[in-house]
Amino acid sequence: MTMERWERVTYWPLIAAAVLFIVAYSWQVIADLSGVSHTIARFVMFGTWIVFAGDYVVRLIIAERRLRWFWRHSFDLLVVVLPVLRPLRLLKALTLVSTLQRTVGTQLRSSIAIYGSGAALVLVWIAALSELEAERDAPGANILTFGDALWWAIVTITTVGYGDFYPVTGWGRGIAALLMAGGIAVVGVVTATLSSWIIERAAGASGQERADDAEAATRGQIRELSQQIALMSSRLGDPPPGETRSPG
Repeated sequence: MTMERWERVTYWPLIAAAVLFIVAYSWQVIADLSGVSHTIARFVMFGTWIVFAGDYVVRLIIAERRLRWFWRHSFDLLVVVLPVLRPLRLLKALTLVSTLQRTVGTQLRSSIAIYGSGAALVLVWIAALSELEAERDAPGANILTFGDALWWAIVTITTVGYGDFYPVTGWGRGIAALLMAGGIAVVGVVTATLSSWIIERAAGASGQERADDAEAATRGQIRELSQQIALMSSRLGDPPPGETRSPG
């Protein structure tokens, strides 16, 4: 089986696995599961890990240049090692809308904007879940509910940092550092994409104005040429274009 065929076959199953993971993880953290429910949620998350790990191993085996493929797909390995990255697989489904765009530049900007916005939402959601799981049972913790964690994640990814909620554990601070770094990267990408779109729109408007000026100049040249033809016709004794000579 070729790499292209394998990726087509596993495209939607991997997206479904990403959805199952984020649902099971959200259920486990928000509901603070225990007993049988906790076991079920953990089993589902482990099943998604098996799916992603199996996909990675198969693609590594069928790759023509395995070492090169390994280095070029390091993020896929991170998805297997770090479960919190699995929901980012959903972004590939969102970028299907970019295929409806007409130009390559527009398609690229649409993909970047979708990836940036989607990545921000996924980062906020997963960071809130991870922070709540790390903080709520710690002594002196102030992030005790999912609402607190979600608000903390939003103000952290935007680098606002009101300080009303903050992590007190080492794991929680590590999540905060990753979220701030990811927020800076995402905001930078989205801002650059928006700037590129504005510049293109401005350039398009200027180009249209130049085209209008060129069209007006062409019309003026036509009028001048018509006047010259009329003058030459009068000198030759012929009626100008559009007129007829009256019988003498």
